[in-house]
Amino acid sequence: MNLIIKQRLFSVHRVKSNLQQILGFKTSCALNLFYERDDKGGYSDNRKYPSKIQMIRDGLKELKQEIALWSEEMKESFESDPCLEFRQGETDVAWRFESEKSLEKWVVTSDSDHNEGFSKCSLTLSKHGKGLFSGVLNTELPKDGRIKRAGYCNMKSMRARKSFKRDTHLDWTPYNILVLKVKGDGRSYMLNISTKGFFDITWNDTFNYVLYTRGGPYWQVSKIPFSKFIFSSKGRVQDKQFAIPLNRIASFGISAGDKINGPFSLEIDYIGLEFNPNHVEEFAYEMYETDRYIAGS
Repeated sequence: MNLIIKQRLFSVHRVKSNLQQILGFKTSCALNLFYERDDKGGYSDNRKYPSKIQMIRDGLKELKQEIALWSEEMKESFESDPCLEFRQGETDVAWRFESEKSLEKWVVTSDSDHNEGFSKCSLTLSKHGKGLFSGVLNTELPKDGRIKRAGYCNMKSMRARKSFKRDTHLDWTPYNILVLKVKGDGRSYMLNISTKGFFDITWNDTFNYVLYTRGGPYWQVSKIPFSKFIFSSKGRVQDKQFAIPLNRIASFGISAGDKINGPFSLEIDYIGLEFNPNHVEEFAYEMYETDRYIAGS
């Protein structure tokens, strides 16, 4: 009797396997947690990863560099004094664009990188030796019936990290002003401050504000208080607003997406931070409590 049951179970399992191979059916274990392993899980990953042996070899090559970075971290922890890290009225440069090496700290993407549009962009050195974020914005939609909006280019700083590939956050609590020295083309750009945490629920948290440029041959220095930034998630302004947690800055970015077809160009000298004692505003937008399950108009 047991032999007959085993034979039937084996035949059922064989039929199920054949159906999976023919029809492409796949089964997986049930997940009871709302968790995503990758923040770009919705996109296909065509990267080819090296073998484990090659990964070990590459890791040993980087070991010397990581130890040097770790020693710098230890030195800063003993020598740094928060009271001396900034001076009132002076700009501390966070990113300066002056060489090819400085461009390696940034990642440039557009909608065409994921087959979601036809925009193109790049980050290079200008003829003046400064960073040049340029490209062509295209709002034409791909004819796939899936994409509803297009026309997007972005440059984003690499996430801050410690030695041995440990993710961390930048601490901007001593400052209250963001400073940019740029030479624009008259178009508007979006400034993005990401506070991405270590849990997937915070991966899309971003604070945004508009950078208006005037064009022409002259440089402009734009000073934007952190209190003016608006909280959004996945490109949508949230009903519940709050100020930027300046001790948890993951990255900074600049986006071109003003829905105007054609070339754009933004030359950048530096991006810095400043403390202005005369600016006492904590948050620029009125916050008030509403009844539960009722959103304001």
